[in-house]
Amino acid sequence: MTGLRVAMIGCGFMGAAHSQGWRTAHRAFRLPLAPEMSVVVGRRAEAAAEAAAAWGWAGSSTDWRAVLERPDVDLVDIVTPGDTHAEIAVAALEAGKHVLCEKPLANSVAEAETMAAAAERAAERGVRAMVGFTYRRVPAAAFARQLVADGRIGTVQQVRASYRQDWLVDPQTPLSWRLQKDHAGSGALGDIGAHAVDLVQFMTGQRVQRVTGVVETIVGSRPLPAAARGLPGTGTAEKGEVTVDDLAVFTGRLDSGALASFEATRFATGRKNALRVEISGDRGALVFDLEDLNSLRLYDRTAPEDRQGFTRILVTEPSHPYLSGWWPAGHMLGYEHGFSHQVKDLVESIAAGTDPHPSFAEGLHVQRVLDAVERSAARDATWVDVQAMATI
Repeated sequence: MTGLRVAMIGCGFMGAAHSQGWRTAHRAFRLPLAPEMSVVVGRRAEAAAEAAAAWGWAGSSTDWRAVLERPDVDLVDIVTPGDTHAEIAVAALEAGKHVLCEKPLANSVAEAETMAAAAERAAERGVRAMVGFTYRRVPAAAFARQLVADGRIGTVQQVRASYRQDWLVDPQTPLSWRLQKDHAGSGALGDIGAHAVDLVQFMTGQRVQRVTGVVETIVGSRPLPAAARGLPGTGTAEKGEVTVDDLAVFTGRLDSGALASFEATRFATGRKNALRVEISGDRGALVFDLEDLNSLRLYDRTAPEDRQGFTRILVTEPSHPYLSGWWPAGHMLGYEHGFSHQVKDLVESIAAGTDPHPSFAEGLHVQRVLDAVERSAARDATWVDVQAMATI
């Protein structure tokens, strides 16, 4: 086993989660390359140094451009706000570094197109790029894709997907970068709706072709954090404008013509991280719920009438996706394991010289879906075609 030297740009919440993946993947799975956590980059030297010490990085820096020039860095992991993704990713790929970039891929279709084009050019030189839609790596979600592909529920007829949180219900929750369009691109739509779109496409093997939807900003201004009070362009000295959506509700038409409904909200009181996908087919149905992430519910419509009903499958067997690297059957996995599985898949693709999934092209397609929803909402929820398709 040889090494894969990693630099991570960003040291917030996703930095902690990605660090967990880099620390553990090669200990749980027999990887062809062992990740080496070389350096973490942050805006403030003190914060970056604290993150390095806490999460296991060998060093820290405040200059991501200098890090890209280092010969002891093979891969760059981008966990910064969306407005920086394109610049960092394109520069890293051009420097010959493999790239893992958090979702959504960018803040706009134009940025995502630039990133996808850079990834395509880099692939010709053996440099790989992947976008971090981590929920694909939950074993139950991966098993759901397998069941659909195997025809277990027959022809997909309808899909319902929702991602509901409640962390913005309190109007006194301070303004943050996630509530500012110039930093985040969009609100609930891009932050969590992107996950719902990607997971539906991943599970069904189909793409969203057309959408109709609405978006809503429920609380239009919020208290400024103490450090930001009085800055120009933020409304009053005490409050700043929320420039993204709090809620998005939309319908999508899949490749097959089936309808998929989507809801993304940060105002679902009592819901903390409720990502749920239900796929209905002519032979059965299945339900994935992130708040019960070690199980999948399957309905077999072909069973005798007196034996029909949703069956709970405990997805912890060694034969289930990713489980062979972990614990005996019935010993549950958690949220953090998806990041280890993400590293596993990426490292194996790099070692094999194959393109990892989801690719930047797939991330671009999700970006185009998000853009189509916003365009539909601006036109009183008229149907809008999603732009040219990417390969799933």
